Amino acid sequence: MFSISMPELILILIIALIIFGPSKLPEVGKAIGKALSEFKKAKKDFDNECQDEKPKENENKDEK
Repeated sequence: MFSISMPELILILIIALIIFGPSKLPEVGKAIGKALSEFKKAKKDFDNECQDEKPKENENKDEK
């Protein structure tokens, strides 16, 4: 894929600081962190459901 180098990361942080301001930046970071954790939780739940479905599919094939 691609990687972000240090100068690019600093530029992104400076632009975010200009756009959101120093008082809103922690709130934006917190919101992004919550969104990422919810996404990870949903992905984990989905993976668990898929794992639960695989044995059921195999049982149905064996019964026929």
